[in-house]
Amino acid sequence: MQNICEYIEHTNLNAVITSADVEQLVEEAQKYQFKGICVPPYWVKKARRDLGSTSEIRLVTVIGFPLGYNRSEVKLQEIKSAIREKADEFDVVINISAIKTNAFEWIKPELAQFAQLIHEYEGMMKVIIETAYLTDEEIIKTCKVCVDAGSDFIKTSTGFAPAGATAEHIRLIRQNAPAHVGVKASGGIKTLEQALAMIEAGADRLGTSSGVKIAEEWLQSKEK
Repeated sequence: MQNICEYIEHTNLNAVITSADVEQLVEEAQKYQFKGICVPPYWVKKARRDLGSTSEIRLVTVIGFPLGYNRSEVKLQEIKSAIREKADEFDVVINISAIKTNAFEWIKPELAQFAQLIHEYEGMMKVIIETAYLTDEEIIKTCKVCVDAGSDFIKTSTGFAPAGATAEHIRLIRQNAPAHVGVKASGGIKTLEQALAMIEAGADRLGTSSGVKIAEEWLQSKEK
């Protein structure tokens, strides 16, 4: 069995996350050697300080979270702020409202300017498309736009919608994105069984607030 910890972005995007919670997230990520941690923009500076500048654990934050319909200039300022505070990866919520208006000709240049800024910094852009709100046809169209705009990853969910990742949506994204574009499953992944199902469906990363529980289940399975 693959090392599940190498897939996990240990996440806390709770509305009432505290300084102590950030410290706990960092400590747990270091203990289990998770791929990364994901924190709100407000906590990026502290998380970087706690991780250290040479840490191999990726520091991830969110942009335009959780609804995605912020103006482009607002999202750009969020990205610039997170760059200054030394985030590694930027999970940008796509403008779901624009998708529903079929404004794909507007979405692509918006994402492209985000990608240019992030890539100039040598960061990574993951676009959250919020699959719970989209039809299969919209997911396919959105994947193409994300790829054409330069996204490094396509991510299923914020965790704030009525539903999170499903294996079916992971497969659909994987089928409609080239191999060099990763797929991140997030939202509702709470057990090892669910995590493995997402990986089997094609996920390269797992965003979850249940990273410790999943890691412990994986370690126990190795002992059997």
